Amino acid sequence: MQGADLPATPKKPVADIYHGVKVVDNYRWLEDFSDPAVRTWANAENRFARAYLDALPARPALYEELKRLRSYPSPRYRSLVYRGGVLFALKQQPPKEQLFLVTLASPDDTSSERVVVDPNQLDAKGTTAIDFNVPSTDGKLVAVSLSKGGSESGDVHVFEVATGRALADVIPRVNGGTAGGSVAWNADSSGFYYTRYPRGTERAAPDMGFYQQVYFHRLGTQTEQDTYALGKDFPRIAEVALDASEDGRWILATMANGDGGEFAHYLLGPGGEWRQIARLADQVTHAEFGLDGHLYLLSKQNAPRGKILRMALESGDLAKAELVAPESKGVIESFLPAATVLYVSDLVGGPSQVRAFDLAGHERGRVPVEEISSVGEMVRREGNELLFESQSYLTPPAWYRFDPASRKVTPTALRYKAAADYSDVQVVREFATSKDGTKVPLNIISRKGTKLDGNNPTVLYGYGGFNVSLTPGFSVRLRPLLDHGFVYVIANLRGGGEFGEEWHHTGNLTHKQNVFDDFAAAARYLIDHKYTNPARLAIEGGSNGGLLMGAVLTQHPELFRAVVSYVGLYDMLRVELHPNGAFNVTEFGTVKEPDQFRALYGYSPYHHVMDGTQYPAVLFLTGDNDPRVDPANSRKMTARLQASETKQPVLLRTSSSSGHGIGTALSEQIAEDADVFAFLFEQLGVK
Repeated sequence: MQGADLPATPKKPVADIYHGVKVVDNYRWLEDFSDPAVRTWANAENRFARAYLDALPARPALYEELKRLRSYPSPRYRSLVYRGGVLFALKQQPPKEQLFLVTLASPDDTSSERVVVDPNQLDAKGTTAIDFNVPSTDGKLVAVSLSKGGSESGDVHVFEVATGRALADVIPRVNGGTAGGSVAWNADSSGFYYTRYPRGTERAAPDMGFYQQVYFHRLGTQTEQDTYALGKDFPRIAEVALDASEDGRWILATMANGDGGEFAHYLLGPGGEWRQIARLADQVTHAEFGLDGHLYLLSKQNAPRGKILRMALESGDLAKAELVAPESKGVIESFLPAATVLYVSDLVGGPSQVRAFDLAGHERGRVPVEEISSVGEMVRREGNELLFESQSYLTPPAWYRFDPASRKVTPTALRYKAAADYSDVQVVREFATSKDGTKVPLNIISRKGTKLDGNNPTVLYGYGGFNVSLTPGFSVRLRPLLDHGFVYVIANLRGGGEFGEEWHHTGNLTHKQNVFDDFAAAARYLIDHKYTNPARLAIEGGSNGGLLMGAVLTQHPELFRAVVSYVGLYDMLRVELHPNGAFNVTEFGTVKEPDQFRALYGYSPYHHVMDGTQYPAVLFLTGDNDPRVDPANSRKMTARLQASETKQPVLLRTSSSSGHGIGTALSEQIAEDADVFAFLFEQLGVK
């Protein structure tokens, strides 16, 4: 790689011993961002990347096209909640930088829309975002968490729904990038329970992002007077989510033990006492309040694809819960109890199906949804009426109404009208064979008539972890790629949740290498079946998918021409020392356990860069305010690759006004996409 304009990156070796294995870290010094030398180095790297990206000939036209597509003023409505006779929704309205909160009298009448809270008005820079919002039981108030610069560090504010006026109540440190945050209102809307991180000197500095507990705030009082409710006995890496029954008489607290998929559940009833209703060992992963005095539970116990149980609230006895939806071939992703119908949304390897049951457990047919589509949200309105959002790779997201009496699905007025038409595009679902024989689904998106001549510029995307499923989703950002002959491929790798807990567990902890093998098999499939060749194949992923990029980059450098890696993990021996990394231990493992250390060290990208190897061109992207993956990972991996004598460019693009990607302003998203696409065009030889 040309190094004349790169900053000097001295080696400062530090040695650690793990279970008798000596590991030398030459770039440990780049972890300390408070060190002026590190900041100087990072700024120099960013200037180098900026100079390279700004000089790419395709970037100006790509930027204008992406701006046109993503600034198209068609709204999209997300996170619908029905309270007090009105719908609350987060509205995305380009060219506004951030989503804002609105109410609607009906999903069929957008003229009834009223703005309640608009971060774009609160912050002219467009860097303030809504983390979450929860309407009160009567729908007259709403609690809103607001954070800045992609930090996800959110304080909760309370607003009057009718006027948008902010009350004096402000609760600090409710939301965070480690354990998230949550609120649940009480029955008379006089206050709410909320998740609370330590404040002041309650914990030592390294523990301020841990030990999440539940407190109660009564409106009109100082937050210092808030009362403790639950959580003193929770683990350090507890992540708490709160929910309330529709009448507010019951409060549910779901405690996740880090990010590995273990949950315990606690219930607060009218008597005022919290009681534990499910332990970690019970494998209950989610719960929803019904309208019939019952709690509905998603259990994975002896059912890795999920089953639904029904438990009386007054009883709170899991042993007496009734089975209402047994395990099936699909993986239960979500469910929603209505008045007399239980709706169950399943994944079938990625695409969705929705089944309807009566409350006695008899299946009553399916909700008609588009083939190879996803159902992202389900909302009950009145009676058994279901509102659901659906989209596919080719169809923009829209909200639909389902009437179980007529069995008809009707589109509502809440539809996103894209600036791009995908009628000339096709999706083919094929399967690669991994190293151990596992069949790995590939969703291959291309223009109709694309020739399989082995020469198409192609991007392969993957994630593979945390039980996260990659479901069909519409992306207007793909249009410029497709227009220039690209094939875009999304792989459903192990570690995700597409085929249930077994699929997840065969791709986490000491089995993580399976994920990388799956991805390499996907790349080989595309090459062998003449979609592309290594000189025209790029790979893309972020966060845990950034780890995937680093692993396959170092294990199979000959398979790819270019790598785009967002906010990734690369030094797997140090991840657990960062705040959110401690939460990830239940997914990745810990260096404290010999077998887990061996697995981590066996694939850790930072430790497998080999001097003299010619690696693909790499674009690393990170944000200064990332609370989930420390940007030190990207700095160290960049330095190590640049020192390897690879001839292809290794770039580190750092944003000072964003974090892990959540809450990033629209204009910054457009600029980032323009950089990425211009890089791909350059590396894959696209004019």
